[in-house]
Amino acid sequence: MIRIGDFSKLSRVSVKTLRYYDEMGLLKPVSVDRFTGYRLYEYSQLAVLHRILALKELGFSLEEIGRLLDDGLSVEEMRGMLKLRETEARQRVQEEAERLRRVEAWLGQIEQENQMSKYDVVIKNVEAVKVASVRDVVPTPPDQGGLWGELEGYLAMHRVRSNAACFTLYHDEEYKERDWDLEVCEPITDELTESKRVKVRSLPAATMACAVHNGPFVTLNEAYAAIGKWMDANGYRIVGACREVYLKPAKNGSQTDPETVTEIQFPVEKA
Repeated sequence: MIRIGDFSKLSRVSVKTLRYYDEMGLLKPVSVDRFTGYRLYEYSQLAVLHRILALKELGFSLEEIGRLLDDGLSVEEMRGMLKLRETEARQRVQEEAERLRRVEAWLGQIEQENQMSKYDVVIKNVEAVKVASVRDVVPTPPDQGGLWGELEGYLAMHRVRSNAACFTLYHDEEYKERDWDLEVCEPITDELTESKRVKVRSLPAATMACAVHNGPFVTLNEAYAAIGKWMDANGYRIVGACREVYLKPAKNGSQTDPETVTEIQFPVEKA
């Protein structure tokens, strides 16, 4: 038998770690000298320690390693656990590669414009939401006020309140000078009877590229341009209707209220 200090030198594992493995029940000494308190190990235990270190390198927690050592898993069970670790490792590599692409895109933007962007585009997983809405074609986006008046009047008449920020869905697949297909939406939880004009439906959960615009509606095009540039640089494409979420609505629907706060959300997927 050899003392813990010598066992530490042979295994290249610190005495502190060996004591911790003892406390965890992973690698207990063969005996403990009752006079000196020294932990004593067998040379054959080096193989067990190497198995612990190898499993730790593969990402197993000490609790998992303890179960693996105690249960004496079959080859098939070990293969299954290693396959799971392989999948998890590949996922982490993909996530880090995606993070690297975003860093490179941000650096490229700074080098191209020689300044920080006003907009930080982020990917969000937006939950499904129940909405009451009115959809129609209007000459241009500033003309949607009538749709809002119609929707708000109907909700007030039925004593239904919104439970989150209202938003507009833009259904056109391309930019248009006139005749925009818009749907104004109020998130609700209450039951509401539909009318010929006011509809109730559930919008599905979606992955969104989002940016917040602080300022009047007349400068919203800057945020749209920033999101478009970000999607192109990061390899995303649009897969549905854009949302303008009115976090702090403009006073009286003004197009020039500088205190307005709007979040633009595009449903996206990797191109």
